[in-house]
Amino acid sequence: MPTSNMGSREREILTAIVETYIATGEPVGSRTLSRVNRDGLSPATIRNVMADLADAGMLEQPHTSAGRVPSPQAYRYYVEQLTGRAQISQADQELITSSLTGIGDPEEFLERTSHVLSLISRGVGVAIASRGPERNELEHVYFSRLASGKVLAVVVTKSGVVRDRVLRMERDVAQSELENAANYINANFQGWTIDSIRTELARRIEKERSDYDKLMNSLEQLYRGGALQSEGGAAGVYVEGASNLIVSEEDRERLREMLRILEEKQRVVELLSSYVDTKQEAVRVVIGLEERLPEMRNLVLIGAPARVGEQMVGSLAVIGPTRMDYEHTITAVSYIAQLFDKVLNDNQ
Repeated sequence: MPTSNMGSREREILTAIVETYIATGEPVGSRTLSRVNRDGLSPATIRNVMADLADAGMLEQPHTSAGRVPSPQAYRYYVEQLTGRAQISQADQELITSSLTGIGDPEEFLERTSHVLSLISRGVGVAIASRGPERNELEHVYFSRLASGKVLAVVVTKSGVVRDRVLRMERDVAQSELENAANYINANFQGWTIDSIRTELARRIEKERSDYDKLMNSLEQLYRGGALQSEGGAAGVYVEGASNLIVSEEDRERLREMLRILEEKQRVVELLSSYVDTKQEAVRVVIGLEERLPEMRNLVLIGAPARVGEQMVGSLAVIGPTRMDYEHTITAVSYIAQLFDKVLNDNQ
């Protein structure tokens, strides 16, 4: 029975089974449904509908119970029905806003996002801050002499990321020289990627040394000290709430498998990159992650890209069991993804 061929009765009963199972964690029987059915259907009628749904692959029967539980196909149907009509609750909205408002740094925002998502979803909150070239375009640099041979370098990118690094210099550099060096970089390289600046700066240091000997010497000191050190395409990975996956003794082995994966940050990056499209506008829900990682066959990913303006600066997601509060989680992920751009732009 394709979902397009289901009648209103089948849809109502399937939705009731999914929501009841999510709420209770217990297999759902016809008597339970008859008590809450708006049309007053008898247990026998509901049993017949449930049998049809089971034949269509929508319901499964645990061997120890006469009740039914939703199949992955049923959860996919349920998520489709939520799309476009689910609204974030006032409580979730207030929690998210109070936790994230006032943050000016994208990575701090994403780090706190993973914690908030784990609280709301009771799953694993994951956030990744990409550090690819698309978010490394220079806004400006600033250098400050801290002590003899020691300089603070502050690099601000177009997307609002602020990086500071204390540099150990081979010789002492006066503050006036540092200001000249910063002015040179800001005037010549604003909007360039950090990697491109490093390449061009190295070329200019050699070519123009005789013309601007003192300035080029200062730039060379800062360059060699790592003032514009590339992040090498790495990503900040923030994970919160892995213990939420333990709801029974049999889940402990699944948690151990999950923790092994989550400890390998590159695998987390690959997982989200596989399912969260940089061009997508809406939240994506993936039920069953075994195609990417067999260890996650009974888990769900609900994710969205995080953007500042048109630049994608990361992604956020919840990983949890198929028995998840989809409505709260989908709306929370969607709300935070939209809030990301607003909050960071307001604080720039």
